[in-house]
Amino acid sequence: MNSVLSVSEDSERDRREEPAPPAPRPTEPQRRYLERGLQQPGGKLPLFDADGREVAPRTVQACVANGWAEPWLKNPIKPDWLVCRLTAKGYAALGRTQPPSAASHPAERTAGAPKRRRTET
Repeated sequence: MNSVLSVSEDSERDRREEPAPPAPRPTEPQRRYLERGLQQPGGKLPLFDADGREVAPRTVQACVANGWAEPWLKNPIKPDWLVCRLTAKGYAALGRTQPPSAASHPAERTAGAPKRRRTET
């Protein structure tokens, strides 16, 4: 006796597709950190909180990992500090849209501007 397993032609319909998990939302400390970039040129995020304490590195790293922030500039004084800025996804997580002026690096916006010369008096 031959036993043959038959595969349903509707196997694709038989599989239940689970909905994609919702996009992660910032925790309260992450939201406070990201919101501070809304008022800064280019969406620059702070190194210190409103009380003058260093922003927890895990907060910064979590925001980068979720795509809400991106490394921006190197800090020559403290190279271990990560200077970041908001991304379009970060603005969206805060319910905002990224302003056109925040889409480029500050050096790119001022590349054509003449340099000011210091005059001695």
